[in-house]
Amino acid sequence: MELEFLAKYYKFYLSGTSITLFLSFFGVILGTILGVILALLKLSKFKIFNIEILSKIASIYIEVVRGTPLFVQLLMVYYGLPIVLGVELPDVFAGIVAVSLNSAAYVAEIIRAGILSIDKGQMEAARSLGMSHSTAMKYIIIPQAFKNILPALGNEFVVLIKESAIVSVVGIHDLMYNTETIRGISYQPFAPLIPAAIIYFIITFSISKLLGKIERGLRAGDSHI
Repeated sequence: MELEFLAKYYKFYLSGTSITLFLSFFGVILGTILGVILALLKLSKFKIFNIEILSKIASIYIEVVRGTPLFVQLLMVYYGLPIVLGVELPDVFAGIVAVSLNSAAYVAEIIRAGILSIDKGQMEAARSLGMSHSTAMKYIIIPQAFKNILPALGNEFVVLIKESAIVSVVGIHDLMYNTETIRGISYQPFAPLIPAAIIYFIITFSISKLLGKIERGLRAGDSHI
């Protein structure tokens, strides 16, 4: 197997990796923020005409996103926004929006499960001390839930990084797109995939180890209380 293409085209891998990391980083951040909002909306008891309207809206969004492929969502964002809203985003930002909206649905369910796992007595104790519902959620419930859901959130982040490769289909020059370019210009269909796979593995393995270290730190902190 010839690997001479590495010396000639290694910059393709470097630039592609930087785009993948940029897209994944903001996808994770925005996906988490939207996921928290969706989880709180789904748990909301606010009613209009005896219907928990916010909970219904969040449920519909989550079910629709989870029930459709990321590929379709990406194309809808990329081609749909200019047509429906007259907004034409740069390619990378369209990719960030698509992966963030997709990730938010999964993160919302993870966070909702984490919040529901907290004993109801925690909320009742906080309310008895005079805290409002939102304050108790912010300072008592969500921090505890975060510790419980950290492994599941870590898995979701790793999945998001791997699935971000799909943005290459709309011409975003991420790691996968540049790998395809190298395959084309080097006339080697297989070998250029190996460095790409190694880079993806290094990124996801490093993140898994980092999150594992954070989780152990949080649990060690709890054991000292």
